[in-house]
Amino acid sequence: MTESPNYPNYPESAAAGQPATAPARPSTVEGAFWAFIASTVIGLVGGFLIFASRDAIADTLRNSNRQSGGGLTDAQIDQAVTITMVVALVIAVIIAALYLLFAFKLRAGRNWARIVLTVITALQLISVLAGQTTVLGYVSVVVAVIGVVLSFLTPSNAYFAANKTIR
Repeated sequence: MTESPNYPNYPESAAAGQPATAPARPSTVEGAFWAFIASTVIGLVGGFLIFASRDAIADTLRNSNRQSGGGLTDAQIDQAVTITMVVALVIAVIIAALYLLFAFKLRAGRNWARIVLTVITALQLISVLAGQTTVLGYVSVVVAVIGVVLSFLTPSNAYFAANKTIR
């Protein structure tokens, strides 16, 4: 039996090369992460609450249908409302899942996630200012804006810069 070559053990070779260690996550990044999580949860709750206003939406469509000449039956209007609400809810869940993914990447020190979350929050803010929304919509945007601000404070900037140099 021949001896195996003498390869250095991983911990020894890692210590010799002195790899950079991940910097400690500052509380500003942790706060931004939780703000984005809270914003997502609040947004989803608002999405689910749309089911409570199903009758109001159907009534609005029925009135609009009558005023425009009424080519749709009540059954068709009910079906359109149901399909619209389900599609809106599915889209909201997909967006929430992506938002959560970006929040976790932000927490891990990925600067691109911070930028994506900033852009999404800006679009969300514009959407809320331009259209009708609920109180939960406003709260969700305010919490997301807090997350963006926290993610750009000095300790957060240092954390993202340090993580960039490690990679």
